[in-house]
Order: sequence, then structure tokens, then C-alpha cells
Amino acid sequence: MNHAHAPLRRSILAMIVAVFALALLLPGSAAAKPEFPGKGKTVNTMTRNLYLGANLLPAIFAPDLGAFVAANGQILREVTANDFPLRAKGLAAEILEQEPDLVGLQEVALWRTAPVDFGVLEEGPSATTVRYDYLQELLAELNAGKGKGGKGKPQYEVVVVQPEFDLEAPADEDGDPKTGPLGADVNGRLTMRDAILAKRGAGVRTWNEQSANFETVLPVEILGNVVPIVRGWTATDAKVRGSRPFRFVNTHLEAFDPEVRLGQALELVDEDGPATSDLPVVLVGDLNSDDDEETTTPANRLAFEALTAAGMVKRSTNEPFSCCLGRSLLEATPAEEAEGSADFDHQVDHILTRDPETVELQSSTVTGLLPVNGFWNSDHAGVFSALRFDR
Repeated sequence: MNHAHAPLRRSILAMIVAVFALALLLPGSAAAKPEFPGKGKTVNTMTRNLYLGANLLPAIFAPDLGAFVAANGQILREVTANDFPLRAKGLAAEILEQEPDLVGLQEVALWRTAPVDFGVLEEGPSATTVRYDYLQELLAELNAGKGKGGKGKPQYEVVVVQPEFDLEAPADEDGDPKTGPLGADVNGRLTMRDAILAKRGAGVRTWNEQSANFETVLPVEILGNVVPIVRGWTATDAKVRGSRPFRFVNTHLEAFDPEVRLGQALELVDEDGPATSDLPVVLVGDLNSDDDEETTTPANRLAFEALTAAGMVKRSTNEPFSCCLGRSLLEATPAEEAEGSADFDHQVDHILTRDPETVELQSSTVTGLLPVNGFWNSDHAGVFSALRFDR
């Protein structure tokens, strides 16, 4: 072998390598702008309706005070039968398996009781004894395990919570019409809330937390009195593991009136609405609306179409469907434990963005499609999406 030209060959080889490396870094090259998954920063998001625990309609449509008290008793019995402490274990398992950075929660019920008092029908809610606090019970399950390093650091914390409709009434919970006036043996109070959770210790930073109730509300007449069914939204600005800052909005639109639902959707995307921002916007929630012509009536498409007309684009899967069990009691049958339920036949739980060029969908899945511990976790399934920001 001629060693005299070895240094020259090494020098030429080094020049070739350097030129090739420089070419990869030039603007427009594949290395400068890779066209494959992995570009940008990934933010994991989730929307989860917890189910308040009972069907309220029998009380709302009760023809007289006696029927109203009886219906309220049935509501309290259903809430007990639906066993949120047990359901919270399944809900927490769903969240912990997907590890979302931000979670939008709906129907985060707070159930309280007090001695019988018919005066609340005129004076408003006052019960303070907590029976079920869905938010605290879910957090306890989410944070039951050890954090990183075994120090017990909480995994999830509340970023913002918004109280919504708040109703209290006497109830015949024990089913005995002789217990008290019209059979009433307790007052039951339901406070509905929406909330946003953030995963701490995972590079998630939040600020500028906001929340409010919609101005558009559904007026419901109960025993001759008009009661507004108040709903609302929660929002925060966020940055996740070096992503660009973005706006995360969570909401629950009206379930029973498409025109009210439409008005609430328009409030979200109004020029002063929470889903209008100089930052990229991610909207999650139970919208009670979709644009699928095969599964949704024209009236129920109105709210979703208003959001898409304002620039919103879906960033979650359409398959499988995530809504909804067609009954108020969540105890599962043996067939459902094995096969799931055919009741999940449409989509109202969504993750969307108003900035589709900035926020891409990396992957999406539906959770909670099978019961656990003998119960469905909720009457809805959950929706998870990994979103990839352009930087």
C-alpha cells in the first residue's frame, strides 16, 4: 500500500463530508424542514365529561310540588347508585394512561345536602354539607400514586374552575311519603362546574386563567318559576415543553336547546370571546353538536357549524363515536362488559383549533368505551388528542 498519498485522501474525504453536511443545512433542504412526524412540539390534550350522576328531567317537568319532591328523591338515589367514588378510579385510569398535559372537564358536579327547607325554592341554594365533590375525588385518584422520584408530588392540579347552574330542592330520598312534608327528608343541592386540569412536573406552564358564564342561557320553568340553566367556559394560556404559547379553552354547551347552544358557540368566537386570541387557540369540550349529517339533525349542527365558520377545525378523531349511553344508571350488563355499547352512536365531544396551520393532529383516540369495576366511567366516552405545534 502506498502511504504517501494517505494524508491527501483523508483531506479530500473530509472536504466531501463537510460539503455534504453543509448541503443538508441549506434552506429548503430535507434536514432544514423535515417532512415527517416529529416536527415541532407535541402537546397532549383531553376532554372528559364526568356525568353529573342522574337524569334531572323528571324534576324539571314535575307537574306539582309533590311530584317534584318525589323526583328529587329519585335523583339523589341515582347519584348514589352511580357511585362516583368508584367511577373516579376508572376516570383517573383513563387520564393517567393517556397522560394529557391539559384536560378539560365538564359536569364536575358538587352535591351537597341540608335539612328539609322549602324556603330555598324562593330564597335560593344554601346547603353546605358535601356529599360528593367530583373534582376533589377525581384529583385524589389522579394523585394517589408517587410522583417522580417517589416524593409524592401531585401529577394533576386545578388550573381554573367555573361554577354554573346551582339548584337546591327538598327531596324524598328514602322513598317514604310519611317521612316529612310531602315525604321530603332532605334537601339536595347540585352545583355544576367545568374545570381545566394541568399535569405538573411535565413542563406545563399556565397563566392568564379566565372563566365566565354565558350570557345566553336556557330558561326553564319549574313549578311556575323560571330558572336559568347557566353554562360557561374556562380558559388558560399555556406553554408545554417549549411549545409556542397557546390558548386552551374548555366548555360545555347547552344540551336541550339548539338555538341557545348556537348563541353560546357564537359567544366563544366573538371578537371578545375566550376562543378569540392572538395566540393559537385549542378548544375542547362537550359541544352537544356535530356536523355529521348521518348522525346529527340539522338543528343540532348549528353550533358546530358556527364554530367552523369562525375558522375552527377538528383536531380529534371521528371514529369511534364517543356519545352516549341512553340511560341514567351506569351499572354495566355482562354483555356490555364484554362488547361495549351500541348506544355510542354520535359525536359531541370535540377537540378543535382555530389555527390549523400551526396546530396539527398527530394522533387521537377515544377512551372509556368499556366499563370497568362493573360501571361505565360516564355516560360519555373521553377524547384524547396529541397536537403538534409548528415550533
